[in-house]
Amino acid sequence: MIDVYSWPTPNGHKVHIMLEETGLKYRVHGVNIREGEQFRPEFLRISPNHRIPAIVDHDGPGGKPLSLFESGAILLYLASKTGKLLPADLHARWTCVQWLMWQMGGVGPMFGQAHHFRSYSREKLQYPIERYTKEANRLTRILDRRLGEARYAAGSEYSIADIAIFPWMRNPERRGINFDEYPNVKRWFDEIGARPAVQRGLQVLAEVQAANQAPHTDKSWEIMFGKVQFQQR
Repeated sequence: MIDVYSWPTPNGHKVHIMLEETGLKYRVHGVNIREGEQFRPEFLRISPNHRIPAIVDHDGPGGKPLSLFESGAILLYLASKTGKLLPADLHARWTCVQWLMWQMGGVGPMFGQAHHFRSYSREKLQYPIERYTKEANRLTRILDRRLGEARYAAGSEYSIADIAIFPWMRNPERRGINFDEYPNVKRWFDEIGARPAVQRGLQVLAEVQAANQAPHTDKSWEIMFGKVQFQQR
């Protein structure tokens, strides 16, 4: 059994989808990041970076429990554990890992900044809005070009690279992206979104989705973006 500590965000959805795709048994523990539950000592023991998602696999390597944080590491671990969604051929495998790292190092951080300055920043600062909106579109162009060459991000096979990228491509308008300009991305996005396991993964913690997308209160904004997350712990 795998315990999943998560919240319905793009990084959380990556792991939810992966677990559904692999068929592994898991239990979900909601970590309300708007209420500061990510700073609780019991969660920090699993995720010292106080970010979701994190997992504890009670049947880890050698039958010993293993805890992991960082969504990319979790995807790689679950693929290794099950032998699924990571190509066996070394050329294809490293192509897959390359696109996973592209998401982790580029799409996640840059899309996050675009969303923050466009939607959450208390000051509408034109420079960061333009900078990160342009960067989000640059990254989307790269993916569109890649998907003009291959069916999936890593090549001919659906993989953890697609699982990592897909949740960040949802709600593109929040980052100033128009899918009409990226037909290959749109084709890929619709195909991935139609997968039953993806649809099930997106429903994990769906009961809190509306509250999670509501406008921030002063308290939740301070927890998410203000001084609270930078306090020494």
